Formats: sequence, C-alpha cells, structure tokens
Amino acid sequence: MEVRFGVHTGLQNTTVAELRELWRRIEQLGDGTAFDWISIWDHFYAADATGNPHCLEAVTCHTALAASTERVRCGSLVYSAGYRHPAVLANTMATLDQVAQGRVVLGLGGGWLQQEYDAYGLPYGSAGERLRKLEEYVQCVRALLTRERASFEGEFFTLRDAACEPKPVQERLPIWIGGGGERVTLRICARHADGWNVPFVGPDEWARKAKVLDEHCERAGRDPATITKSVNVGMAFSEEELRAQFGAMANYVRPGVLSGSVQEIVDKVGAYVDAGASWVILAMRAPFDRDGLERFAAEVVPAVRR
Repeated sequence: MEVRFGVHTGLQNTTVAELRELWRRIEQLGDGTAFDWISIWDHFYAADATGNPHCLEAVTCHTALAASTERVRCGSLVYSAGYRHPAVLANTMATLDQVAQGRVVLGLGGGWLQQEYDAYGLPYGSAGERLRKLEEYVQCVRALLTRERASFEGEFFTLRDAACEPKPVQERLPIWIGGGGERVTLRICARHADGWNVPFVGPDEWARKAKVLDEHCERAGRDPATITKSVNVGMAFSEEELRAQFGAMANYVRPGVLSGSVQEIVDKVGAYVDAGASWVILAMRAPFDRDGLERFAAEVVPAVRR
C-alpha cells in the first residue's frame, strides 16, 4: 500500500518535556521509517468540551516540535482562523520554517470549540461567518508567504501592500484545510489548499467526502490529484485505552479509530488508502499510549507496506 503515517499529538494534560521526548521517539520508530509526520493542534482549552483549561499553547509547541526533530514534517491540525490575524500567523510560519529547515505544513480551520472563544471574549459567530473568515484567511496567508507585496480587501481582513519577509525556506509552504463540511469547507479546500484532513470518520464516510472534494475540484477547474488527502484516526488496541485517551468522546470518535487485531487495523488502513488517502495520521492525547505506538510501528506499519 502506498501510504505514509504520522502522529498528531494533543497538547492537553501534558508537558513540553513529555512531548519533546515523545516526538523524538516517534521519529526513531521503525529505524526512522515508521512515521514521517508529527503535528500539534490549536486550542486554549482541552479539546474535549469538558471545560478543562489544561492545554499548552500551539505556536510554542509547534516551534518546540520543529526544534526537537530532524526529519518529520512538522504540521498543525489545525490553526483556527479566529485566534490570530493572518499576517501574524504568516510571519510566524515563515520564521518557523527556518527553525524546521523547510519541514512545516500549515493546517487551517474555521474553529469549533466555542467554550474557549467565549472564555477569552473572542467572536465566535455562525458557522457561515467562521467559514467565510477561513476562506479569506487562507488567501491572505498564501499571498503573504508567496508574494513580495500582498493586498486584500475582504469582509474580515484587509492587507495593503503588505510584506512578509523573510519568506519560508520552502518555495511553497503547504497549506492544508481541516474539516469535513461538504458544501463549504471542501469547496474552500478545492479552491485554495494543498492538502485536506478530516478527523475520526470511518473509511466509507471518508471516501464519500473525498469524492465530494474531487467534485469541487472539477468545478473549480483543478486536478484533484494536486490535493494531498489525509485522515486523522484514533489508535487503540483495547477499549480501555480508547476510553483512557478520549473519555466521554470515545463513542463519538469510534468510527475513526484503528482497533482490533493487527490484520483488522491493516484492513481499515487499506480502506482509507483505497479511497485516496495518502496519509494516515494517528491522533493521540495524554495519557499517550506509548506501548500501542511501539506495537503499531513494529507490527502494523510493516504489514501495511508488505
């Protein structure tokens, strides 16, 4: 199977020291061949809707990830368009790509955890408003990262002959869109993104959404093959481990969790790949199942690539 694996490391209920040790180990697994991606999320509160505020800040952790690793792509799934002006994030990513020596992938999304918006007095808005903001956001960031001067006049953001220097190490720093909304989010992805990621959906649902994305690409006059398609999945060899990581969200994420025997996991990975996924990314959060990760690298990855 032609697929690459990654790990998405949640930032709640952990420490930077624990994460740095975990990132280094992920990069080493399978003699350095098991995983080619590590990412972080963007939340101020834990991403479980419990109201738990114990969550590390995203940009700081993204920088630590870049500085702690040497080989893997350093991703974000995903930065919220509601938390920072696009010029702030564009300048941040341009510098971060220097720290990572050209390994950054920038994931963007419209945001969903209203609790943290409300806690900090940030405007949440309707789903339509958040997605309109996202579409402006990705255009602003792209322009700042690729043009000498960028101008933009939108509903939410304005750029006037704006510069972002120095540019990233990469000539085109990849921008992914996160989310599965079929009418708007996937249309934005088709128009503006280099990659797409959606979390915790089963293979059949992922395949259906991927087909919708392809249809949006066709309407936009774009080759669907130019978009990297990925999925975030849970990984739990046991029900106990699933509930330890995801708590009350266990049943919600269950359709998109790799579980059961090694062969059952291989078959589920294969279903995503057959539908067009080129990346399968394990979404993990503390308490991190290190034994399960080691087993995945030792048993599942070789079986998939056989």
